[in-house]
Amino acid sequence: MCLSAPNLVCFGEILWDVLPSVSLPGGAPMNVAYHLKRLGENPTLISRVGTDERGRKLLALLDDSGIPTQLVQTDISVETGWVHARPKSPDEMEYDIIQPVAWDFIQHDPTAAMAVANATYFVFGSLATRNAVSRTTLYQLMEAASCRVLDINLRPPHYNRAGVEFLLSNADILKLNEAELELIARWYAPLQEHEDMMLCLQDKFNIPTIIVTLGSKGAMVLHQGSFYHHNGISVQVADTIGSGDAFLAGFLHKTIHGAGTGEALQFACGLGAFIATQNGACPNYNPETVQSMIQANSQSALLKTKPQL
Repeated sequence: MCLSAPNLVCFGEILWDVLPSVSLPGGAPMNVAYHLKRLGENPTLISRVGTDERGRKLLALLDDSGIPTQLVQTDISVETGWVHARPKSPDEMEYDIIQPVAWDFIQHDPTAAMAVANATYFVFGSLATRNAVSRTTLYQLMEAASCRVLDINLRPPHYNRAGVEFLLSNADILKLNEAELELIARWYAPLQEHEDMMLCLQDKFNIPTIIVTLGSKGAMVLHQGSFYHHNGISVQVADTIGSGDAFLAGFLHKTIHGAGTGEALQFACGLGAFIATQNGACPNYNPETVQSMIQANSQSALLKTKPQL
């Protein structure tokens, strides 16, 4: 059962996205924490950086953003994470994720375990399981969590089926994109419809809430036996880095404050679309700007299907 107090912990990679013309801070857990903070929440980040300039700059960014750094460890022998990032399509980025780096070696810490135990949501992904050290730490922290949010991030060759299935079997909320949904669901059945794929995963792994982002086509949620669809908001895309992370932050933010699934989905789509108009995953913005954009695009359809019987 997920609690309602506004307290969130994000675990995993913190890095630099090195694009052809610029280097930008990133990593899904940090991006989610950043947007939660922008939305007025109080997130904590568990990660690890090196002692190099990239690590110092990331810690400074967290400090400037008001995100606590007490649980961000420092590694004296391994460099801070970084990624070659380049556009693959208008809706998708392609990544070459360097390894090993500092966030591969996140150590278990009693203070971190206490933070997770006291959190409303514990947010993590599959990428942080590529190394045995961080994977072991994550599995230990998952045991302490009251509500586990799996923001899956399937980046070949940094995952395997057994590891993904373990994470799915321990998720209370699952967020994934269209390609990830199709890949995983077809491990079990030759399904064609997204709704059938979501039901398959929910039934197999007993996941109460499944969220699927569809790029420019919006997103859909399966929650308590009903599907919710949002057709998305049309915007001029600068890049899509971090849009899915912002989406998740928006969804959790609204849910924390008692919004229904449809309202949370609408806000999440709006925030994700807004971030796609900006350069990088963590731009400076005012949440009221996002709300205004959502209201201006209120014609975007929000549909709730009949409950599944």
